[in-house]
Order: sequence, then structure tokens, then C-alpha cells
Amino acid sequence: MPEEGPRRHPVDEVLPVPKLALYGFQHVLAFYAGAVVVPILVAGAIGLSPQQLVYLINADLFTCGIATIIQSLGVWRIGIRLPIVQGVTFTAVAPMIAIGQGAANATAGLLAIYGATITAGLVTLVAAPFLGRVLRFFPPLVTGTVLTIMGLVLLPNALTDAAGGAAAKAAGKDFGSWKHLMYAGGTLLFIVVLYRLRRPFLSSIAVLLGLVGGTVVSYALGDTAFDQVGKSDWFGVTTPFHYGAPTFHIGPIIAMLLVMMVTVVETVGDSKATGEIVGKDVTDADITRALRADGLSTFLGGSLNAFPYTCFAQNVGLVRLTGVRSRFVVVAAGAVMIVLGLFPKAAAYVASIPPDVLGGAAVAMFGMVAVVGIQTLAKVDLRQERNALVVAVSIALALLPTVVPQFGENMPKDVAAILNSGITIGSISAIVLNLVFNVFTRTPPQEEDAAVPPAEPATTS
Repeated sequence: MPEEGPRRHPVDEVLPVPKLALYGFQHVLAFYAGAVVVPILVAGAIGLSPQQLVYLINADLFTCGIATIIQSLGVWRIGIRLPIVQGVTFTAVAPMIAIGQGAANATAGLLAIYGATITAGLVTLVAAPFLGRVLRFFPPLVTGTVLTIMGLVLLPNALTDAAGGAAAKAAGKDFGSWKHLMYAGGTLLFIVVLYRLRRPFLSSIAVLLGLVGGTVVSYALGDTAFDQVGKSDWFGVTTPFHYGAPTFHIGPIIAMLLVMMVTVVETVGDSKATGEIVGKDVTDADITRALRADGLSTFLGGSLNAFPYTCFAQNVGLVRLTGVRSRFVVVAAGAVMIVLGLFPKAAAYVASIPPDVLGGAAVAMFGMVAVVGIQTLAKVDLRQERNALVVAVSIALALLPTVVPQFGENMPKDVAAILNSGITIGSISAIVLNLVFNVFTRTPPQEEDAAVPPAEPATTS
């Protein structure tokens, strides 16, 4: 009797086409809201036209598909070859909005975003083998502070949308009216109810369902139109550098490099978590291939009019939920994304989501970003005054551009680009202060510094 060859690992199993299609589409559903919300948020904040937004959505979906296939299928020494979906990193939203709002106009903002994205992608691609060595400079103290800052800085944009959007605010038309707040509140309440049902898959698409439900109600009441759908083509392919040659400025590049360092931490965590779920060891070489995929995908994002990419955590959870370990299911999901990115009319429906409905969903999403940061900080001993000071000073500095937007007006352009971004200022502060207090110091913390007891409540005699 002939000996059987080595058994193929379930990760490398190619399922029948019907199962690939079904399971792959399920991954697309879990991923879709997170993918399309990023271009919607950025476009609304920097003042892009509806036509530009439609193009961004198509470019994003198309590039997401390519990025996912690179990560899950693998190309040469790039891609971890696990069932991991690549999507636009939410970490980049606030920096991209800050870059866009600091430019002369919306198109100039996009070109600056793309220049920074291309640079950050190339640096990540080349430096992937060495990035593991610098992770010690990004402990939970730094990453938790950065994520908390991102959530706090993003929330004002979400609340502006909930009140009617930047256009309504500029025009002075019913901004902050009860109608807008009802749509935003209703959308937020619907999302909360879906989470409260505690159905894992339903929770993973709660934001998507909330956006669809809010838009349908708004359309039924005559407050939303789909005029842009009729103006959009049935078929369209995103082309490199559609808006012109990208521009490269030091401030946006620093901001995007900081984003990529945060995504490195995310990718390492998601890769190891996926390896545990599917029962496959994730080595240092695997992590390097995953980071190379992040870098290449981000470079493609900047070239194809999209954004920075990283592993999508919600799809990691879906792998655990379904128990389907084949990476080719995710390859199929990538193919579906590419197809979806070829139909502008479908993107036009998404672009028609009213700002107040989007704002209601964004309040939950941005708030969750801040909560993830707080959860990360929970791993840090904040009784140490030096750690508490890192968090306190960084958050305070991050709020500077919001409270005093004129602060950088008299500064050189590149310096102003940094000062106008709360994310950049806060992140640099967290990194530098952590180096000063916890890396470059040779003296251990004093006893009173190492364990400052919580303040006792005031008592009355």
C-alpha cells in the first residue's frame, strides 16, 4: 500500500467553488462598512465633490481586493498566506483629514495624502525585516495613548456630521436641527440594539446595517436623494494617479509614518491571533512577510487613489466564528472586492448616505477607537507618575489644534503641517516622553514614583 504524502494544512485547502463564493462573500459583508466609511469620512471632512467620493469608494474597494489577495495568497516573500483580509486602517483617518484640511483645496489635500501614503508604504516594505526590533519603542503606553488621541480628535468630525455636516454648517441651513439629530440618534440607537442582541455575525455588520437602515428611512421621508446614481457610469476602472502627481511634504509624511508604526503593532497582533485560530505557527519570517504586504498594499493605495492598508481585526474574529480556516476563502473575498470596485453606480449609492446618518454611526466607531486606546492603557501601570505624565501631556498637546487652530499660522509651512495635526503632535509627544522616561533613563523609578496610591476620597468629621 503506497504511503500517503504529508497532509495539507486546512489553511492551504482549496474548497469547492460554491463554498469559496459563499464564505468569501460573508467576509466581504463583515468588511464592507469599514472599507467604505473611511473614504466617506475623509471626503466629507476635506470637501470633496460627490463624483470624487464615488471614485474614491471604487478605488478603495478595488485596491482592498488586490491587497487582500497579496496578503492571503502571497507573492514571492510578500504576504503571510493566512486567511487575513486587508482593509483601510482606521488609524489613518484623523491624520488624513488633518492633512487634507491643511491643504489649499480638496484636490491638493488628496495629493498630499497620497504622497505621504506612498512614502510610508515604501518605508514599511523595505524596513519590514527590522521593524520588529523597534516595537519596543511602541509599548502599550505609546500605542494606547495614540489610539485614545485618535478617537478624541475624530469625535468632533462625527458630531459635526450628526448635526448636518460641514456643508450645512457653512451654509447656515438647519445645522444642529432636531431632524438631523433624530436621524443621527436613530442610527446610533439601531447600531446599539444590534450589538445588544449579542449575535456575533450581526454585530460584525451592525454599522453597515445601521447606515443602510438610516439611509432608507431618510429616503422614505424625502430627505435623501440618489441623483448621483443616475450620473454615474455602470463600469469604471481606477487608474494610477487619477488626480495628478502626488506631492511630498515632511509633515504629512511624519504623520503617515506614525500611522504605519501603529499598524505594525496591529498586524503583529492580528497575525499571531489568526495563527492561533487556524492552528498554524506564526514565525518571525511570517511576520516579516505580513509587514511587507502592508507596505506594498499601502504603496499601491497611494498610487491607485486609495489609502494605507492593514489587517482587518473583525475578519479575524469571523474566521474564529465560522471555523473556516482556508486562506483561499479570503482570496475569493478579495476577488469579490475587485469586482465591486468596478461598478461606480454601486459606489454612488454608498456615497448618497446622508451626513447625519453617517455621523450617528461615526460617533460609535470613533468612540470605540478611543475605548480601544483606553483598554490598551489599562495594561499600563498609571500609578507611576512618569507614565501618567506621558498620557496627560500627549492628550493635552493633541487638543491644541482643535482649541487654538491659529497656532501654526505664523510658522513655516512644514512646521505648521505638524502643528495643525493633533494626532501628529500627540503621537510625537508620547514617543519622545516614553523614550525620556522609560527607555533612555538608567535609574529605576523611585518607590513613591513606582506605586503612587490612589487618592483617598475626602472625608468630613
